[in-house]
Amino acid sequence: MRTHVVTNQPPPLDDYDLFSTDRALFEGVAREAPGADLDDVHAIGELAGHPDVIALGFDANEHPPELHTHDRYGNRIDEVRFHPSWHVLMATAAGRGLHAAPWLDERPHPHVRRAAKFYLWSQVEAGHGCPISMTYAAVPALRSNAAIAEEWVPKLAAPAYDPRLAPIARKQSAICGMAMTEKQGGSDVRANQTRAVRATGDGEYLLQGHKWFCSAPMSDAFLVLAQAERGLSCFFVPRVLPDESRNPFAIARLKDKLGNRSNASAEVEFEGTHAWLIGEEGRGVQTIVEMVNQTRLDCVIGSAALVRQALAQAIHHATHRRTFGAPLLDHVLMQNVLADLALESEAATALSLRLARAVDDAPHNPTAAALKRIGTAIGKYYVCKRAATASAEALECLGGNGYVEESLMPRLYREAPLNSIWEGSGNINALDVLRILQKQPEALEALRIELTPALEDRRMREAIHALERDLATLDEIEWRARALVERMAILWQAALLVQHAPNYVSDGFVESRVVGNWGHTLGTLPIKTALRGIVERAAPR
Repeated sequence: MRTHVVTNQPPPLDDYDLFSTDRALFEGVAREAPGADLDDVHAIGELAGHPDVIALGFDANEHPPELHTHDRYGNRIDEVRFHPSWHVLMATAAGRGLHAAPWLDERPHPHVRRAAKFYLWSQVEAGHGCPISMTYAAVPALRSNAAIAEEWVPKLAAPAYDPRLAPIARKQSAICGMAMTEKQGGSDVRANQTRAVRATGDGEYLLQGHKWFCSAPMSDAFLVLAQAERGLSCFFVPRVLPDESRNPFAIARLKDKLGNRSNASAEVEFEGTHAWLIGEEGRGVQTIVEMVNQTRLDCVIGSAALVRQALAQAIHHATHRRTFGAPLLDHVLMQNVLADLALESEAATALSLRLARAVDDAPHNPTAAALKRIGTAIGKYYVCKRAATASAEALECLGGNGYVEESLMPRLYREAPLNSIWEGSGNINALDVLRILQKQPEALEALRIELTPALEDRRMREAIHALERDLATLDEIEWRARALVERMAILWQAALLVQHAPNYVSDGFVESRVVGNWGHTLGTLPIKTALRGIVERAAPR
């Protein structure tokens, strides 16, 4: 067609290194993991920008998983089948150590290095990050049962991926999922009705009940909450038993989700399902809380990754698109929007990496352990919420082009609310922060240490002292929970930027988020903000 001439359309954003072009990530990893060998981080950054790899993410979402409850003869099989692209993504993630590998990695800073790789690979496709994240997070809980940990942790940490359902003795690697919530309870897991009856004296039980959300039902094993004689308890449930028989584990249906479509989430039924106690009977929440905290960390990292990829797409589009006689990037109002997105992205990235370092330091540093506990809840509350706002604004930067599936932006937009919901929605995390403040005063002191270096900045000093005054009284504390946690997150992000980012970045963040010279939407940064410099720092090429 002679009329079909393609002009003024940006080229694809591909064939680039996601790690070396992300200044905030590159500098943050060097800061939080000084002296670490980053060859594996560089390698996955280069891989994530390859056109064929980017195509895997599209394929996995265009061909979602399918549930097969029975075989051709009528036998119950309860299998979830995936497009080949899913298995390539999973194999790459496991092979590069994004799952449980850090728990057995004796090199320095394993959790920071793993966080950087998870951040980079999540930008290719976020859905498969769910089973990878749960496999990573399961290890601290499994260590409450030495026998199970001895057999399973090396398989969970193995640099391999085997999708076959088979007894663990016949596999070189394994994936772990989780099933906590039920129809009547949701986040109130103590209302769960699934029952656990002791079967033998060696910690084996039989489960009877259902789970409204079972994440990654194709996994080799699961951590499950159920009511035992002494109360809610945590159990380990393998899909295949040592005698090679299938553990009773009926998948009722897969959830038809808003986003995260490449990943399977299911409703499952237990009837005489074999399970082994993890931790003490009646202390299920306390046992599984470490798994929840580690998955919350990945929610923060995954949200930061989503914001970064949305920002990269928006800057790339604005760089190559011309409007009103000039590149879109040259229009000052577009610079304001992109700079605001860049500030959001850099702050989220800095906080994510700081949390990962706290995980590295926690085993030998009580202050780091306290910071990890409160900081994960703070980050989960705020960073995950900002992802939805940022992805919507970044999509709008592409106009109508951003609203079509080929642009990637709709997938990012649908994915954005997820991390704010899973592993405890906003209110749950805000209330968790309050409980930590009331029960663990050392956590507030750990956060205060984080903010102290920023006290030299008058603007920060006033805001930090105002927060401390508001935390000094418990009057109507639940009413104020969201506002308090939001301010904690913003001040912590600001303190990190004041210490480590260029002045034009930290000033832009402090003036807008802390001082309040900011509107109710992105793109309302105050006059004299170094818009162009902030955008150029964040550019993906």
